[in-house]
Amino acid sequence: MLDESLLDAPEALARADRRDLLRGAAEAGARVRTAARHAAEAGIGNLAPEGRPRAVLVAGPGTAASGVADLIGALAGAAAPVVRIHPTGVAPAPGALRWALPGWAGSVDLLLIATADGSEPGLALLAEQAYRRGCTVVAVAPTRSPLREAVDGVHGLVVPMAAAPHGEYDAETSAAGPGTLWALLTPLLALLDRVGLVTAPPEELEKVADRLDRTAERCGPAIATYSNPAKTLAAELADSLPLLWTEGDAAGPVGRRFAAVLSELAGRPALTAELPEALPSHGTLLAGDFAAGADPDDFFRDRVEEGETLRARVVLLRDRPTGGLSAYPAARELALGHDTPVSELEPEQGGELEALAELLAITDFAAVYVALASRPT
Repeated sequence: MLDESLLDAPEALARADRRDLLRGAAEAGARVRTAARHAAEAGIGNLAPEGRPRAVLVAGPGTAASGVADLIGALAGAAAPVVRIHPTGVAPAPGALRWALPGWAGSVDLLLIATADGSEPGLALLAEQAYRRGCTVVAVAPTRSPLREAVDGVHGLVVPMAAAPHGEYDAETSAAGPGTLWALLTPLLALLDRVGLVTAPPEELEKVADRLDRTAERCGPAIATYSNPAKTLAAELADSLPLLWTEGDAAGPVGRRFAAVLSELAGRPALTAELPEALPSHGTLLAGDFAAGADPDDFFRDRVEEGETLRARVVLLRDRPTGGLSAYPAARELALGHDTPVSELEPEQGGELEALAELLAITDFAAVYVALASRPT
């Protein structure tokens, strides 16, 4: 259950936020600026690539690395295939994880390694394997980490991961935090801009940081729910099964990250799908046990001893303002036709990266509020 009264009690939120999740969300803009500076100091801006890579491989552990790979794939589009190398192992511990290059990877491919830990021996072995195959290797890792020592100057280029401005917050949750995502993603965007796969020059990254700062001001704990898009979304998701329907290339990764962070930070399930395929794939859920009106028993029965039942709620995520060819009208009609409530989220006008940053910031803040205001039934 969600204690909605907690959302408008900033001091209570601060007491509940033992993992500094709100601080991590608020510092995302600062992490972008620091990460862009680290990329410049590492020499990425001075690179003179001989051509585009055939493929981009992305490796790293956890929610942050999967989000980085997903976002890069969306931004690169048809410029080059982006493939995430999924880890294997007997446990999610750094020492147990292993990564392996696909058999076709070679000298015309680019390997990107993104880790907020840097102690994974499997990533160092992957970098060595890539070096033997002739792959270009670029890693983002903490300044003092075994991975940086193993890769930097020998097997590839390492950019120091931007640290939190006021000290690191809980390591157990930092991998899913928005600050960590941007600290890993920003230097790789700068690199991919140089090789011509995405458009992310320094001035665009500064706009991203500004948009993250403005969104953090709108979504901060001192802003009341009625004018706070993240708190509003968190309240709307109370006791619901979110169906995250996305439209637009950049919105897809945002929806998938939102579902992953809701699960990891708040322990809440969510399903995601892209429009228009979401309509047939999730349509049956709106007419089944998760439908808003689903109640096969007597309406007047005693429910005091019963637990809360999850009901579906559709969340429509777009990466651009409404207009043109869109499945939104059909999505609304389907949801409302089954008495299913609908939440809508779209960014203000701006470039693709700015829109992406705003959606990520709002959904990250919303996931944090759900995590802080949730209480056991």
